[in-house]
Amino acid sequence: MNRKLTYRTLLFSGFILLFSGVSPNLFVAAQAGYFSMPALILIVLLPAIALLIFTILLARWKKENVLVKTALIGALAGAAATIGLEIVRETGFLLGGMPGELPKLMGVLITNRFAQGPNTYSNFIGWSYHFWNGASFGIVLSVLFGRVRWFYGIVFALFIAAGFLASPATLALGVGPFGIDFGWGFPVTVVLAHVAYGAVFGLIEQKWLPDESGVFHALKRLVFIRHTNLSPKK
Repeated sequence: MNRKLTYRTLLFSGFILLFSGVSPNLFVAAQAGYFSMPALILIVLLPAIALLIFTILLARWKKENVLVKTALIGALAGAAATIGLEIVRETGFLLGGMPGELPKLMGVLITNRFAQGPNTYSNFIGWSYHFWNGASFGIVLSVLFGRVRWFYGIVFALFIAAGFLASPATLALGVGPFGIDFGWGFPVTVVLAHVAYGAVFGLIEQKWLPDESGVFHALKRLVFIRHTNLSPKK
């Protein structure tokens, strides 16, 4: 692959990372008091999703087939991994390790029903946002790192868990920083749930992602091209 095509791949990758990275940060931003969730969904998330879809379609038109496949598999792997996360999280909730269900909380915040409580519509919105977050993380991890060994998925997911525990989102659940006010069950449940996410995600992406996918692979190609061009001709 020549340098021009590699730069184009990196450009498309950057936009995909930018737009897919919006969703996981909205709940944190809302809980930090910057904007309300309904406003963030309307003026930030929905345009970001539209721009992400447009970027992927444009990349497909430009024959960036590896990048498009990487993003789509990342989204599917992230959504599937969220099921694994939810199995562990729901088990922890039933065992008393969690004070409530975060997707339902996100649903009432997005639909502005915090005072009234959840209903079917708010639950649907909350769960949809939750799974979109999982898919978004999958896109980010796949496009950034490409195909790696499956256990790296767990490493990435542990960083996500640490970020969640340290974020204002944890305070929104009324459990204090890192969930320590609720007891050891909260951080343990969060960590184990994200380990499940990382394992499922890692197994899927290891099997299905293209070998030369990811920003890191593109950067390595640039280094190789530059080294080749600078090498003296014999």
